[in-house]
Amino acid sequence: MDNKQDNTSSNTQYSLSDHTATQPITVTSPLLPDLELLIPMLKDIWSSKWITNMGSYHERLEQALADYLGVEYISLFTNGTLPLITAFQALGLNRGEVITTPFSFVATTHSIWWNGLKPVFVDIDPKTGNIDPEKIEQAITPETVAIMPVHVYGCPCDTKRIDELARRHRLKVIYDAAHVFGVRNGDGSSVLQAGDISTVSFHATKVFNTIEGGALICRTKEMKQKIDHLKNFGFEDEVTVVAPGINSKMDEVRSAYGLINLQQVDTAISKRKHTADIYTERLKNAKGIRLFPYMTEPTFKWNYAYYPIFVEAEEYGMSRDELYRKLRENGILGRRYFYPLISTFEPYRHYPSASADNLPIATRLAQEVICLPMHHNLTDDEAEKIVSVIVGR
Repeated sequence: MDNKQDNTSSNTQYSLSDHTATQPITVTSPLLPDLELLIPMLKDIWSSKWITNMGSYHERLEQALADYLGVEYISLFTNGTLPLITAFQALGLNRGEVITTPFSFVATTHSIWWNGLKPVFVDIDPKTGNIDPEKIEQAITPETVAIMPVHVYGCPCDTKRIDELARRHRLKVIYDAAHVFGVRNGDGSSVLQAGDISTVSFHATKVFNTIEGGALICRTKEMKQKIDHLKNFGFEDEVTVVAPGINSKMDEVRSAYGLINLQQVDTAISKRKHTADIYTERLKNAKGIRLFPYMTEPTFKWNYAYYPIFVEAEEYGMSRDELYRKLRENGILGRRYFYPLISTFEPYRHYPSASADNLPIATRLAQEVICLPMHHNLTDDEAEKIVSVIVGR
């Protein structure tokens, strides 16, 4: 797997050496709805001949997701990247600097670039992988207009501190919440209620998926209306365009698909937790393998979206890349996620804030991380094989 393939959301099937199993253990597997439940919905859509433009299934999924996620206003999109781009448009941000993390999927920073804004990278917290609020404050300048944190691996950022910083400096906050579907804070509140806007991805590799899809979560009815205009060419009615919008609505077929998947997502999360418990029990004392603290001592309701481990090469006796290849030789497709850092890619490496000297923790974690296979279809035997390869080497 080359570097470009590592920093993607795809579940590409890579060729393995001849002596490995023909069916590798993949890093993800999509949650699929029961066809027996989906087909009647498809027949209904076919009968109505209303297949897009925010029909009844679109409306039903928005309401069902708002209820499930504990938010009031949600707007569905056709993929997870367009909400990121649209969030800046909705907040009227088209010039200035946006403080963000290099430790994410590249769409995070691309959304800043597409809006004519300048990304400013700051370092991360070694305990969570999330953006460090101390570094945010140090990076604020008169040109700063917004902060774009990422809830890495489904672990919530320090939203209280970040939102307080934003209020004090009069900045907008857009949370890239692609990983936190269903995640709740320790007090039971939704992580998606923080900041001005949160964006969610429903890509096939996520805990909940609509094949491709995403959403924006906002705080007011007026903002949802603005977002709904922006995702439909800016139309307010048949003859009135109020903004230079784009076409990013979710269609009826994927909305129906999502309604069924929402009925089984809790079961899928429970199965993920079961696998995570096996990993944690077997790896928590493994020499040279580091887990994030929230894996062993959770302080919030996690969704088990990912299971990253960090390889401390000197103590483990093998580098991260050597273990990565060892896993592949045994038919196990881990993922070096997030590697490489966004700040090392051609469009962004020229920024002063992209220097490795400015990002020592992110640089180190990117060289240590492997995300282990994590999905609802993993068997206990597969989980045991994975940890045996790691522990036994």
